[in-house]
Amino acid sequence: MHPGIRIGLIGDVNEQQKAHQAIPKALYAASNGVECVWIPTDQVTTQALAECDGLWCVPGMPYRNAEGAISAIRHARLTQTPFLGTSAGFQYAILEFARDVLGLTEADHQKSNPKASLPLISPLSCALAGVKARVRFTDGSHLKKAYKSPESVEEYHCSFGLNGRYQRLLEGHDLYVAAVDDQHEVRAVELDGHPFFVATLFEPEMRTGSNPLVESFVAVCMKRKQGATLAAS
Repeated sequence: MHPGIRIGLIGDVNEQQKAHQAIPKALYAASNGVECVWIPTDQVTTQALAECDGLWCVPGMPYRNAEGAISAIRHARLTQTPFLGTSAGFQYAILEFARDVLGLTEADHQKSNPKASLPLISPLSCALAGVKARVRFTDGSHLKKAYKSPESVEEYHCSFGLNGRYQRLLEGHDLYVAAVDDQHEVRAVELDGHPFFVATLFEPEMRTGSNPLVESFVAVCMKRKQGATLAAS
């Protein structure tokens, strides 16, 4: 029997937000051995993060404390903790990498900082609130392996994304494009060399029925927990 796993949900819970209702349900559907723990962005601590077998940075801009979300993402990246970021989680995963790995300290989110000198996250040319659209997965990505398909139709609830003017700044590094839409706009990124670090602008938690990405995420978290249990025994 698999040991139970704890998934930290990084975000400021709002029961009126559909994604916040859907995410625990998607995790429970993937395994009955999942415990979901909400970690508000203004209460992120190293101890709270270390007690989790996986971290999911959830939708919900603006976060009460953006630096709290970024610190949680950094923790997942550095400690090899399985990580999933959706919608705002995608946006802040890119910001964390740009600031802390590439040294682009001025990189910012234009919704929270309209006058940012480096608006890495900016308004989409066409808002995607409630839109379903096709995404194409990169060969070798966790996404393509999870879906067992080169593409999927996914749902969005956002109006901000990666500013295409600065995409070249990210190219050639460990954070790579894992999915694009029909207009070749970046819709997901992954971190090479990490057990599972996937961030999507779309919200896979909104899919009905089976959820291959969430199932893949949970499976990696289970594997990590099993490894830790064996090491401690």
